[in-house]
Amino acid sequence: MSDLLSITDLTMTIDDHHILKNVSIDVADGECVALVGESGSGKSMTAKTVLAMQPKRAHLTGSVAVNGIEVVDRPAKQIRTVRTEHVSMIYQNPRSGLNPMRRIGAFIVEGVVDAGSMNRTDAHAKAVELMKAVRLRDPDKLFDRYPHELSGGMLQRVMIVGALMNDPKLLLCDEPTTALDVTTQAEVIAILSELQQNRRLGMLFITHDLDLAASISSRTCVMYKGEIVEEGQSDTILEHPSHPYTSALINARPTLDGSRDVRLVSVAQRMAEVEAQGVAA
Repeated sequence: MSDLLSITDLTMTIDDHHILKNVSIDVADGECVALVGESGSGKSMTAKTVLAMQPKRAHLTGSVAVNGIEVVDRPAKQIRTVRTEHVSMIYQNPRSGLNPMRRIGAFIVEGVVDAGSMNRTDAHAKAVELMKAVRLRDPDKLFDRYPHELSGGMLQRVMIVGALMNDPKLLLCDEPTTALDVTTQAEVIAILSELQQNRRLGMLFITHDLDLAASISSRTCVMYKGEIVEEGQSDTILEHPSHPYTSALINARPTLDGSRDVRLVSVAQRMAEVEAQGVAA
């Protein structure tokens, strides 16, 4: 398997503050890799660098290559090629990614039509096919509906369809189920997993949930304060974590009775204790 995504020693600073520190992540053809960490750990920022969507004030060193194409400090034309031909991203909240004044069909087809890679008739036909693949009923009728007429789960499937319209080789999923109820989360994860395997997509799946990471990915990278602190097979990391931060994340999960381990007031507190003891974090 060749690497569709190769992030090597990526460091990001904004106003002399380190946001990412020597991050290295590889995603191979047909592989799903999870990037796990608490909010603010740098997961989403890492994904944004793949599309060269980092803040303008950010300074990057290192390398981010998509299907062999470098994106760090590269011309706009090269980055546009990556965005339109090689990679797509699915965001956390589908409602924030859709214009409430535009119909669903317009959102789905406008990217490939505006890029000139497909005419509107062919784009409509492809969209209908993809909508069926993500189990949306009556795709032709949905084309004329507005975002407020669809549930959160349906909208996230619409976002998946939009992301697949350009036949990407790599899919970036930034906590795509966080805003959904538990049942709908399971349905969306099943759809993403099926699409990833059937289309042999490379996938970087961002989440704060190690259980979810283990269920969908073959490998997991754990991120803390902008650094990868642990990497390995997803099942192994979940069952036998080697880094204290990973252990803290696992032990902070809710129990069946809805409570949390009282020994871990917060992951942050646990890591403060670890760092005070001189353990690398």
